[in-house]
This record gives sequence, C-alpha cells and structure tokens, in this order.
Amino acid sequence: MTARARVRAPELIGKGGWLNTGDRQYTLADLRGRIVILDFWTFCCVNCLHVLDELRELEEKHRDTVVIIGVHSPKFVHEAEHQAVVDAVERYEVHHPVLDDPELATWKQYAVRAWPTLVVVDPEGYVVAQHAGEGHAHAIEKLVEELETEHAAKGTLRRGDGPYVAPEPVATHLRFPGKALALPGGGFLVSDSTRHRLVELEADGETVRGHFGAGGRGFADGGREEARFSEPQGLAVLPDGRIAVADTVNHAIRALDLATGVTTTLAGTGRQWWQGSATDGPATEVDLSSPWDIAWFDDRLWIAMAGVHQLWTYDPGKGTVGVAAGTTNEGLVDGPGDEAWFAQPSGLASAGDRLWVADSENSALRYVDLEGAVHTAVGTGLFDFGHRDGPAGQALLQHPLGVTALPDGSVAVSDTYNHALRRYDPHSGEVTTLATDLREPSDAVLVDGDLVVVESARHRLTRLRLPEEAVRIAGRAHRTQRAATEVAAGTLRLDVVFQAPAGQKLDTRYGPSTRLLVSSTPPELLAEGSGPGAELSRDLVLADGATEGVLHVSAMAASCDDDPANEYPACHVHQQDWGVPVNITATGASRLPLVLAGMDEQG
Repeated sequence: MTARARVRAPELIGKGGWLNTGDRQYTLADLRGRIVILDFWTFCCVNCLHVLDELRELEEKHRDTVVIIGVHSPKFVHEAEHQAVVDAVERYEVHHPVLDDPELATWKQYAVRAWPTLVVVDPEGYVVAQHAGEGHAHAIEKLVEELETEHAAKGTLRRGDGPYVAPEPVATHLRFPGKALALPGGGFLVSDSTRHRLVELEADGETVRGHFGAGGRGFADGGREEARFSEPQGLAVLPDGRIAVADTVNHAIRALDLATGVTTTLAGTGRQWWQGSATDGPATEVDLSSPWDIAWFDDRLWIAMAGVHQLWTYDPGKGTVGVAAGTTNEGLVDGPGDEAWFAQPSGLASAGDRLWVADSENSALRYVDLEGAVHTAVGTGLFDFGHRDGPAGQALLQHPLGVTALPDGSVAVSDTYNHALRRYDPHSGEVTTLATDLREPSDAVLVDGDLVVVESARHRLTRLRLPEEAVRIAGRAHRTQRAATEVAAGTLRLDVVFQAPAGQKLDTRYGPSTRLLVSSTPPELLAEGSGPGAELSRDLVLADGATEGVLHVSAMAASCDDDPANEYPACHVHQQDWGVPVNITATGASRLPLVLAGMDEQG
C-alpha cells in the first residue's frame, strides 16, 4: 500500500449551514468510516462546473463508501447570498451535501488557493490528497479504490447510505432558463437549461407551444422527443433558418430545424477540449469546451467558449471550427485575437462592425472588431467588480452573462450578479442602469421596442419597456475577498506540486509532459520569472519597491499508465489556473507552493 502523509482534517464550518441533508447539520465525526471528498467550488466558475460533471460517475459508482461534500466558497458578493447557493445547487443538479461557507472559513482551514480544489479525507479523518483544477477524477477513483481496500482490511470502512437528501421538486414551465431567441414568426425559443431541453413560448412569454428534447441529460440527435441536450445555453439563427444551440455540458453546437423538429450536431464530439487537442478542423471531429453563447457575425457563427476562455468560430460553408481569439490564459488583455485574454466569455451580440462580449469572470464588456482585434469597453480584470454607473473607465459590473445590441448603437448588459440590466453607450462612454430587482438576468431579447429579459433565478421571461431615463443608484465597488498571501521581497520560489496518480508516470515520450506559465498584475510586479516554461518550479524575482499584486500561474501535467507492456497507455491531463493575490512584507514567505495534485511534503 502506498505510504501517505497523515494530516488531521480540519472541521467543516460554514455560516450558511448545510444543503441537501434534510436540514441536518454534519461534522467530520459524523462521517467517520466513509471516504470524504471535499469539493471547494463556487457557482460562477466554469471549471468548478466541469468538476461537478467529472465527479458524477465516481459518486454513483462508490455511493456506499464515498461521501462528496461540496464546500461552496464564494468569489463574488452575490455568491455569498444563501438563496443564490440554494438556487445553484438545484440549477447544476448537485446530488450531494453542500456546506455554504460564505466567509471562507473552511477554505482557510484547508489552505485552499484556487477554485476548484478537491481534498480527499480517509475514513479515519486524515487528509490524504489534494488536487487543484480539472482532470483528476481518474486519479481520485484510483485512490478511492486503494482506500476502500486498505480500510476494509483494517475494519475502519463503514458502508451504507450517505447523508444526501434530495429536495422537493418545484413545478414551473421553465427551470433556470439560460438564453432566449425571438422567433421570426413571433414567440420565443428558450434554453430550459436545468431541464436539458428547449421550450417554445407564445409572444406573451408564458404560454408553452411545445418543447424540443426528451428532458433528461444526454447527447442524441433526433426529433422532438428523441433529441437530448445537457444544460443548453446560447441560441442563434443560421442563414439557412435553422437554430444553432450551444449545448454547453455536451461541449457541442447543435442545430434545430423548427419546421421538422429535428436536432442534429454541427460541431463538437461530446468530449471536452484539453490542452494539446486540435484547435481547428472538421467541426464534428474537434473537441469543444463549454460553449456558452453563440452569435452570427462577419459571415461565421461565433462561439463563446467559456471553458477555455476563448472565442471560436464555425464556418457552415466549410464545415470547420477554429480558434478566433484568446490564448486559453484567464485574464483581461486586449489586442490582436491571438494575443488577447478572456475570462469565461458567456454572452455574445452582433452589432454591425462589432461583436460584443460579456466576459463574465472579468466582470467586463468587451468587443471584437472586423479585423479580429479585442477591445475592452467596461471592466478592469478578474478581481474588481461592483455596481457603479458613470464613465466607462470607472464603471463596474458583477459577472454579466448576456449582452444585447440596441437600436441606437448602445448595448444592454445582463448584469447577472447585480440582478440588474445595464446600458453602455459607446458614443458618450457612459454606463447607466436600466432596471433593477431582476433575479440573475442571463440574457435579453429586443422585441417591438421592449426588452424581454431572461430572469434565470425566477424561472421566467420579464418584459421591460426601455426607459427614457436610466434608473439611478448609489455606486458600489467590491474586490474578491480572498486573503492575500504574504511573501518576502526579492526571490520567491514557486513550486507547483504534482504527484502522478498510483500506477501512472509523467509522459515524456514526445517531449516535456509539464507546462508552467507565469504572469502578474500589474506586469511590473515581476522583475524576472514571467513567461512559459516546462518545469513546474521556478524562481520569481519581485520588483524592488513592489508592495502588492496578483500572480497568475497556469500549470499542466500529463500522466500515463506506467506499464511497459501496454503499447497504447491511457493518458490523463491535469491542469489549473491560479490567481494568487500577494502582499510583500518583511515577514512574508520565500516559497509559494501550489498543489496541482498530491500533498506538499514541505508544507
């Protein structure tokens, strides 16, 4: 049996209490005898949503020995609201207990640095592994199988039903709808995301004409009742009249023929894109990653590829897809498309010579011009957000998911976590508020001079008349409330900790199997050490006189089955991006460990 470090797991504390437990409050002692996987997540984070999907099979297969506990650790102010967490748990079909930790108490106890992070606790209450980012389900399953064998032999494994108690279902026509489309003949098509289908509504936005999709999670083409989707989002009309659908969790673009009711697949394989996968080619042979919205612009279908922080395009004439903008690095950088950075782009709107982008994790409004260059209209980056009107340079949004072109050349922004509809006027450079008291608006459609808003968390469409004068509110500004890491001036040793899962090794057959990319905000924070490299450790030199900033670290490691007799070993990619706020102090640390997979033996 593999020798492991034994660190006693800290208690689970969360001011918001427990969800999915039938109102029972749990401690780690209550879970003794079970293998506990703590999933530190926040519902804004697409990587966290990927991990929820990765864990579904493991959760079902080991239901009598494994208890998954979601520890909800908010980034945005809205995510600290208890009802918002309740909504997210239903929206994303989280079928395990969730601890609502709005003050990041448990996050701090476990020294977590990134969303998502998985921590494995053995049946005796000791932490045995930590994994940051995506792609770890295979490694965790191997570890679970080891722990089952080890603790069954010791008599410390307790089998049986877990603490999950399903909430009562609620009857509504829509359930957490994502996006809407005004149909040419009147009425609307709405992506009914949590119920994995599309719903056609009459012009009143309430009366149901019919639906497309069987209503259960899946990936299948066919007629109204045969087709299957998985959390569909964006919708757009193609030149041939069919409706393109961003089938988000299936990592695919589908096409619905309203006349026949038949759905087909335009792009994607159903598999998630990973570093090293093809970035262009025949559309149904290239993997995609969480396409969230789509729009027709410049003779192509543009795709907001939230899962990899990029914009892609689909060319129906050639039947191909490819990257149009973004590097996969998460952040806010303008410039030519192949140099720009995004952070979970989730809303698109075509307007003449501009493609508007709701860049959600940056709390930003961006646009792409006809030359493919990327510009920022509102927003400053990953850590600044709020609700503040005025000149665009100082205005603030909070995780917007939708953008709508208006007749006068301005744009309406579905400012999701501010529960508001905002407006940006490119001519005046001003940001105003059109409406408040919406509930997680995720999209809006212009119909006869009105805006029909998708109120996702109220499960409905709401019609608003465009006001003559914008609503006026007091400004609010926020920064992400994670505690900064104190580091010493001078040289800082960065160690990304990666231990290959049992039975695997780093794959070096075709060159280095690891990758590290480092940058900072502001860029002047780092005098040396920024840029790409293969090694997972690096000496960073902090600039003289620097006092604070954010280190952006992106790491990837590929591991394969360690069996010389296997000519085609199975390989797995592990990757994570960190944004680490740092304060430079006289007593700060000279080493910064970031755990990609395993345990930090020097910690």
